[in-house]
Amino acid sequence: MLSDPWIAALVALFLWWFSTGVILMVVKYADRRGLRFGQVLTWLALPIFFLGAYGIGMTAHLESHISAYYSFLAALALWGWIELAFLTGTITGPNRLVCRGDVPEWERFIRAWGTIAYHEMLLAGTLIVLWLFTQDAVNSFGFWTFAVLFFARVSAKLNLFLGVPKINTEFLPKPLAHLPSHFRYAKMNWLFPISVSALTFAVACWLERIYSAQSVADTIGFALLAALTALALLEHWFMVLPLPDEKLWRWMLPAPKPKQQDKTIRTEDAHGL
Repeated sequence: MLSDPWIAALVALFLWWFSTGVILMVVKYADRRGLRFGQVLTWLALPIFFLGAYGIGMTAHLESHISAYYSFLAALALWGWIELAFLTGTITGPNRLVCRGDVPEWERFIRAWGTIAYHEMLLAGTLIVLWLFTQDAVNSFGFWTFAVLFFARVSAKLNLFLGVPKINTEFLPKPLAHLPSHFRYAKMNWLFPISVSALTFAVACWLERIYSAQSVADTIGFALLAALTALALLEHWFMVLPLPDEKLWRWMLPAPKPKQQDKTIRTEDAHGL
């Protein structure tokens, strides 16, 4: 059954939905107990990152459809821990200030980069290490899984910076309450058509590789990548279409407490770096 590409696509869909929900649930739990609790929880979860790295290493030279699943899961473990570290405010950037609305574009970009700098450098560093490790591997699906997530995330963040019609900030925790001030609402930006075209082309490429695959392992691996890339494309469309995508996970989360003013957010004039 697991050798069926349609099953692989459904597995990718479930893991995307379930892992996102688990991270949001853990972050919401930590958010109610303060920044320090979230940071401690993140470091306690560090074995997940090492487990992902171990999984990539163990499956890199195994060529089977099961190893394709394992490498996909390992890449998600790496990505998931880094995402947890970001959402709990453990690894973000030097700038935790709200951006004023009267700053020029170049300064807004520097400030925005300052909010995520350490997180992005960790993602880029992990991607480079995976690339170096899997260059000659028979199973490089772990690297490609992480690469799809990385470039899709960079594209999404740039689109949020340049401006999109729909920005969902419902799940942002308190340590990232300053982040929406660096976003922009706009009907369209010049990057969005390029982003969705590139992701659509990538989906088509993965589908072509499924069609021309010479082994079950390649068929499953490329099916996982095609489904994940299609989900990244869907997430981009969520930024411009009036669809209630937040309902996919809202039911998993506890009801929010009454909002109180966050005294940790500062608005004084300071650059991101």
